[in-house]
Amino acid sequence: MSKFQLILTGIFGVLILIGVLIFSLGKFGTSNQSVDLTVWGFLPASEFGSVVAKAGLANSDSVNITYEQKDEATFDTDFIEALASGVGPDLFMLSQDLILKYQDKIVTIPYSTLSERDFKDAFIEEGELYLTPQGILGIPFMIDPLVMYWNRTIFSNAGISTPPKYWSEFYDLAPRLTQKDGSLNVRQSATALGEYVNISHATEIMSTLMMQAGGKIAQRQPSGVVYSTITQRFDAPVIPATTALSFYTEFTNPVKPFYSWNRSLPSSKNYFISGDLATYFGYASEIREIMSKNPNLNFNVAKMPQSKDVGQVITFGAMKAFAVPKASKKQAAAIQTALILVGKAPLTELASITRLPPVRRDMLAVRPSDDYFSVFYESAVQARAWLQPDRTQTNALFKEMIESVTGNRRTVTDSVGRTDIELNLLFEDVQ
Repeated sequence: MSKFQLILTGIFGVLILIGVLIFSLGKFGTSNQSVDLTVWGFLPASEFGSVVAKAGLANSDSVNITYEQKDEATFDTDFIEALASGVGPDLFMLSQDLILKYQDKIVTIPYSTLSERDFKDAFIEEGELYLTPQGILGIPFMIDPLVMYWNRTIFSNAGISTPPKYWSEFYDLAPRLTQKDGSLNVRQSATALGEYVNISHATEIMSTLMMQAGGKIAQRQPSGVVYSTITQRFDAPVIPATTALSFYTEFTNPVKPFYSWNRSLPSSKNYFISGDLATYFGYASEIREIMSKNPNLNFNVAKMPQSKDVGQVITFGAMKAFAVPKASKKQAAAIQTALILVGKAPLTELASITRLPPVRRDMLAVRPSDDYFSVFYESAVQARAWLQPDRTQTNALFKEMIESVTGNRRTVTDSVGRTDIELNLLFEDVQ
């Protein structure tokens, strides 16, 4: 088959899959009356309204959607309080780092309704985090991959024409791109690595390095129980987590020639926006903020650097999927609505509005000509994440893991081992 035929077959395959599933569930139940659904999400109401309109649900006789925008920082509290009060949503956007915490509160779509194979054929690989031995916890809707923003002016001034493709290149780049004063204070940095408090997305960057090194941070057993695996080798000569942590923390050592970061500097995002950071690891969604805060910044976007020693190409991805609370009394209609919202037309509209890549494999097969968007598309296919026991506590563990090494309180091996123990205790608390 030609490439065009393969793509076309994939597109029709997903459309048929969704159509069959909706048919099997029935059209919003057996009643002729309209179903009122409350949907919670993180998009502005106007943007979600455009997606709903493209899905053909804005003036539907079958379903009436009331949308509420939520703040991700307070979503956990809002959701638990709403369930306790009996006024929770019928459908909500579930981020990948809350799957495990909420799995006992979510409707599991059985594989008899949507098979595991069909799910994997339809959505990018990170979506498989929502799969359990019993069924599906969420229908993927959005993906925001981690990418590398790079300052073209800083690179040009140093006579460097292209951004790094591999992490090992930073050993040579850092001395050329980092500028220090007579007291060794960093005035311009090659990269923000090594600390936690002033590095945006430090947990995600460390997670990326661990997975790129060939490791897995957590795994789900056939029984459904999730446990930490960061001390396992996975056939690597060295434990991947220790390789990742050792590399990450090296850039804060002032005696090293590639020293380029310390905790006295501003946040990595602000430092990049000000034009003083050569490379910034941030989400694709941040491009609008960067452009608006410094329209004169001469930058470009590239894929996250990779490991030269491991063949697997990976970046971190923040995913949102539609999930249905067990407390909802309109579960079938909510599932159908979620499936309609991941159709080609609504996801095309979502991509146009957010400038983020779609979660469907068939749509990612056709790459855009836009330079930024093309990088985002490729990064979406390579995006991965892991099941976290608790977002806040996980961040605290990663902070301690990093700072215990940079503060010379523990060796890299001891720090990884302690994190493994404490991570398993967190897993036990939520399962």
